Amino acid sequence: MKIALAGNPNSGKTTLFNAITGKTEYVGNWAGVTVEKKEADLKHKFIGGNRTVKIVDLPGAYSISPFTGEEAITRDFVLDEAPNVIINIVDGANFERSLFFTTQLLELNIPMVVAINKEDVIKKRGNAIDVGLLSDALGCPVVSTTANFGHGLKKLMEIAIQRGEKGGGQKPIELKEIPNGDIDRARQNYISDLLKTVLVKNHDMSKVSMSDKVDRIVAHKYLGLPIFFLIMWAVYAFSIEGLGGYVSEYLNDTFFGEIVPNTLNAFFESVHLNPLLQALIVDGAIGGVGAVIGFLPLIMVLFFCLALLEDSGYMSRVAVLMDRYFKKIGLSGKSIIPMIVGSGCAIPGVMATRTIEDDNERRITTILTPFVPCGAKLPIITLFSIVFFPNSSWVGPSVYLLAFTLIIIGGLLLKKLFVWESSSSFILELPEYKIPSIKHAVIQMFDKAKGFIIKASTIILVMNTLVWFMQAYGFNLQPAQSQDTSILAGIGGVIAPILIPLGLFGWQLAAASITGFIAKENVVATFAILLAAASEEALSMPGGVLTSFFTPVTAYAFLAFNLFTPPCFAAIAAMKSEMGDKRWLFRGLGFQLSVGYLVAMLITQIGTPIFYGKLATGFIPSLFVILFYFVLLVYLFKRADKKRALVEE
Repeated sequence: MKIALAGNPNSGKTTLFNAITGKTEYVGNWAGVTVEKKEADLKHKFIGGNRTVKIVDLPGAYSISPFTGEEAITRDFVLDEAPNVIINIVDGANFERSLFFTTQLLELNIPMVVAINKEDVIKKRGNAIDVGLLSDALGCPVVSTTANFGHGLKKLMEIAIQRGEKGGGQKPIELKEIPNGDIDRARQNYISDLLKTVLVKNHDMSKVSMSDKVDRIVAHKYLGLPIFFLIMWAVYAFSIEGLGGYVSEYLNDTFFGEIVPNTLNAFFESVHLNPLLQALIVDGAIGGVGAVIGFLPLIMVLFFCLALLEDSGYMSRVAVLMDRYFKKIGLSGKSIIPMIVGSGCAIPGVMATRTIEDDNERRITTILTPFVPCGAKLPIITLFSIVFFPNSSWVGPSVYLLAFTLIIIGGLLLKKLFVWESSSSFILELPEYKIPSIKHAVIQMFDKAKGFIIKASTIILVMNTLVWFMQAYGFNLQPAQSQDTSILAGIGGVIAPILIPLGLFGWQLAAASITGFIAKENVVATFAILLAAASEEALSMPGGVLTSFFTPVTAYAFLAFNLFTPPCFAAIAAMKSEMGDKRWLFRGLGFQLSVGYLVAMLITQIGTPIFYGKLATGFIPSLFVILFYFVLLVYLFKRADKKRALVEE
């Protein structure tokens, strides 16, 4: 049996899907979180017996007539694959609007059950819905649910399964004809008449709600941004200097720094394992992966806090707040949604850009979204924060501030270079503030941890093994006399001169940056293999082994270089898929590489004189780089002006 979940965006479909299947799909307070259908088996506790019931979570849709790509996916699935039953999730917080889609689904002749979700919100407003009368009017079962807390879900699934087993058609509603034959107007008239019967309103509409009072402060056009950055500072301070930082410090310095390697070395020596193989396992595989896994508690705490913020309804206010700024660069608030999603992982963030109708706006957003630091970049931020800026909680928030600045400047440049005006409008229904679900935040936290561990035990493990081999052997495949004669030193040495204008020297830095293009966590893992192996100090110790390669200024520059150059290979593949044009992909990668390079160079060349009173190393080469980009921009701007003139003619 196949049951489809269909409803408006932000109606609680994915929350309900997770609750009845045990999955941990991403949920949020905006449209476009689900951009493709998700399938999973229904939990057995909802079934009884050994039957298999497939649940399909469809993207949010306002109408069966598609306007966006997600609505087309929903329409095509319902019409072409004909599920046994449709569960239509009706948003109790936006009851009247949700029923428009309901009336359309009733006409598809597919058995249906209506779930009125967010029952808690309805009661909080002092309203009530007569479920019996609504069921009689629609000709299908109606169940009240609160997906966040699991209320009414067992009853809902029992009725849905019975409805699917019974089969048969679905009686459509009878719409009154109107003179001009406008079917949508007829639907709206039907819904208005229906609400007079089934909805009891006890809410005083003239009374200012608590959500509105809070919004006057946190969504204020002047206070909103400072409050947002203050909140992000508090989240990072708690994550890095609080519980997450303490546990991560133990894992890095003691568990993976002493206990695990000492235990493994003692065991391997007792069984007389080949020393090279022992070094490969302990220093390469375990050392590299351990350096990344050591930051896991900190990342878990961070994502727990972010999940609480999102579930409370605050992050949707951030999207609205950013809309006024994004309009100035030719984008809209729709562009901030992929960026917020991308703060967890750039791949779903890039995929979320498909909700943007305007092609150019979608492509520009796809280019800019990876600038937002994702979970894979957090170990790099944390490592450099601890080593070079101990007890300084400003580093993490400053990275987000820098990312936001680069997105604004980058948007202006891309708009100028590619000559377009956005045609997208941004409408977002703000959910009421609520006490966030601790259970939901914990689930999201462990889901992120699971993905982090899987990545560390696969891609990062393989890459660490390769890095260890390349730093231990020369091109003749014989053990290298020193790291400087290794394969990795040879490859890094070719790339290293490019980093000179950034004030960065050493093939080790080039090698770490190269491995970061596979997965950003590899930057930390590569340093662990190359540097920590040559020192008894833990990699993440304040003032540790990394200080022989960086000053605090160049460390921040190197951090920016790895954060704002192109993302990992998997995210690049997602960019290619969403752009649908190789030329735009290469434009995007070239732009990202240029931004990351120039920002890192400017941090070094401006920061060094300010803080140390002398010119940075690589100052002269940096002037040639600036000259090159100046000439390039002049050429591109002139070409854009010619294109703009042709468009105006």
